[in-house]
This record gives sequence, C-alpha cells and structure tokens, in this order.
Amino acid sequence: MKKENICFMLLAIVTVICIMSIGVAIAERSILIALLATVGMVISTGFGFSLRKRIRESEDF
Repeated sequence: MKKENICFMLLAIVTVICIMSIGVAIAERSILIALLATVGMVISTGFGFSLRKRIRESEDF
C-alpha cells in the first residue's frame, strides 16, 4: 500500500470517528462534544482534500 493511501485511510478513519462522536454527543445531549467533533470532522476532511490537491498537482509535472 502506498504512503498516500495510508494517509487517506487514516484521515477517513478520523472523519468517521468524528461523525460517530457527533451521534454519541447528541445521545448524551452534550453540545460541547458535538461542536468539537464537528470541528474535527471539518479539519480532517479539509486536510484530506488539500492533500489530494497537492498530490495531484505534484504528479502533473
């Protein structure tokens, strides 16, 4: 497995854990945990998209 694929897999796992945490936070009625999980999800997803763009641009040359 390539190094890039491992990075993307880890980012996907982090994103899924954050989405599951949102569900747990809703069940526990904790706004703070839901907000932290949402921020974590947005950051990990955004980092994945930016990483994919950087890899795609470096392969064009």
